[in-house]
Amino acid sequence: MTIREAEQIMRVFESNESPDPDEIFTYTEAAGFLIEKTHDPRAMMSLGGYYYGARDYDLALKYYEMAAEYKYIPAYECLGYVWYYGRTGVKDYEKAFHYFTLGKEAGHLVSAYKLADMYRNGYYVEKDTDKYREIIEELYERVKGLRDVFDPVPEVFTRLAKIRTEQGEIKEAVRLYFYARDFLAQRIMYNHFFGNLSIMKWLIHDLYQLIAPDPDPGDLYDLYHFLERPCLITFMYDGETHEVEAAEEEDGTIAIRFDENWYRDPDSFFNKARLDDDWLTSQYGSLYDFEVK
Repeated sequence: MTIREAEQIMRVFESNESPDPDEIFTYTEAAGFLIEKTHDPRAMMSLGGYYYGARDYDLALKYYEMAAEYKYIPAYECLGYVWYYGRTGVKDYEKAFHYFTLGKEAGHLVSAYKLADMYRNGYYVEKDTDKYREIIEELYERVKGLRDVFDPVPEVFTRLAKIRTEQGEIKEAVRLYFYARDFLAQRIMYNHFFGNLSIMKWLIHDLYQLIAPDPDPGDLYDLYHFLERPCLITFMYDGETHEVEAAEEEDGTIAIRFDENWYRDPDSFFNKARLDDDWLTSQYGSLYDFEVK
């Protein structure tokens, strides 16, 4: 294997949504080869990211730490996440604070809002809501003009929306939530990551604590609200009608039927539902005429 061949294998793999075991093996071999031959922290981060997505957090930590040794700024965010959420089985807020601080000092936006969260929650440091608000207000000024769907606009906007809600500025909070929803929906079309869907779920929840939803869903993600209780919703795609039913189980939980397939709850529906051999969420812009029956 040559360096060029390894780089090509990695490029192809990173655009492959459903790699088979042989493709995964070839990718990990190529990434390991690049790391050994070039010491490129981008290869370390790529391999760490693969293992993080596969929830093999011990291996993810290994490669993130390797990248951090080369002072690769995105590694600080990832290491902060590993320790903040205890992905390897142990939460260490001191380490999380350390890495998020390194990231923030290097101008990394995600590290900055996660550091703000630590001040808000009092993790490792004394709880300081003023410091939290200060960081989020500063970040809002930095991100409000960004347009790349992978920029942390929804993360900052939703945090600021909660601040505005606490300040009694409900109209401004609602505006921020709607902007964040539209931005995040576009991101999910390209990145069906469970973390993005979790952000959307809580965004919708918080938005409809402030305003009453329309009788019918405005778009796909309003179903996070409607599917909390039994209902039948239809929508159109490519000229055909599709159904989403929320049915109450004997234990009081809500199971979801999408056309002929059943999902154990709304989270499973959003994470696993497919349409036209692609994620339902990837068809977001082509779904229309939502109606509660």
